[in-house]
Amino acid sequence: MHPNSKTVFILREHTFSISYPMKVINFAKQNTVINQYVAELRDVNIQKDRARFRYNLERIGQFMAYEISKTLQYSEKDIQTPLSVAKATTSDNEIVLSTIFRAGLPFHQGFLDVFDNAGNAFVSAYRYYRDKECKNVGIKIEYIASPDLTNKTLIIADPMLATGGSLELGYHAFCTKGVPSTVHLCCVIAAQKGVDYIKKSFADYDNVTLWCAAIDPELNEHCYIVPGLGDAGDLAYGDKL
Repeated sequence: MHPNSKTVFILREHTFSISYPMKVINFAKQNTVINQYVAELRDVNIQKDRARFRYNLERIGQFMAYEISKTLQYSEKDIQTPLSVAKATTSDNEIVLSTIFRAGLPFHQGFLDVFDNAGNAFVSAYRYYRDKECKNVGIKIEYIASPDLTNKTLIIADPMLATGGSLELGYHAFCTKGVPSTVHLCCVIAAQKGVDYIKKSFADYDNVTLWCAAIDPELNEHCYIVPGLGDAGDLAYGDKL
C-alpha cells in the first residue's frame, strides 16, 4: 500500500474508508537490558555524565536497530570465501537512517553502528514558545539534507516523542526527497499523548511502525514528558542559549 494512500471501498453508493492501526512497540513491557539504559538516562545522579548519557542513547539505538532488522526482507546470496562459496541470507532493503538535530545524533549513531552501509538524512527542527507563559509550543524546521528516499526503508531516530509535532513535521520534510516504502519511527521516551497523536496522524498509513524504549503517562504545561528525563539535547551536549 502506498504510504500516502487510503483504502476506499464503494458499495451501493456508500463509501467506506479503512484506517490501519499503527503497530507500537514498547520495550518497557519486556525484560531487556534496554530498561537499564533508560533508567540511567533518567537518573539525575547518572545523567550528569554527558559521555555516558550519549552512550546510553547510542546503545538503545543499537538494540532497536537489531529488532528492526528482524522485520526486513531477506534473500539467500552466494558469498565467495578464500576457499569456496558460502550461502548467506542478507537483507535486500535499502535503508536510510534519519534524525532530527541535535539530541538525535547519538541515538542515530546507534542505528548506524548496526546498519553501517545505510544512507543518512538529517533535518534541523527546534521548539519555540509562542507566548510569554511558555505554554504554547511551536516547532520550526530550517534545514534538511537527504538522499533520494523513493522506495527506501526510512528509519527516523528522535529520542523524545512529546507532542509528536516535530516527528510528524520531520517525516513530511524527509518525504520531500521521495516517498519511502516502509517507515520506522524510533524514540527513547514517548509521552502517551504523543503516541496517540502519531497514531492518529498516520492512521491512513499501513507501512509505519512506532518503536519506543518507554512510554510515559504525561506532559507538563511546558510540553515536557513526565517523568521523562529532562532536555535530552542539553544533557547530551550542554546548555544552549
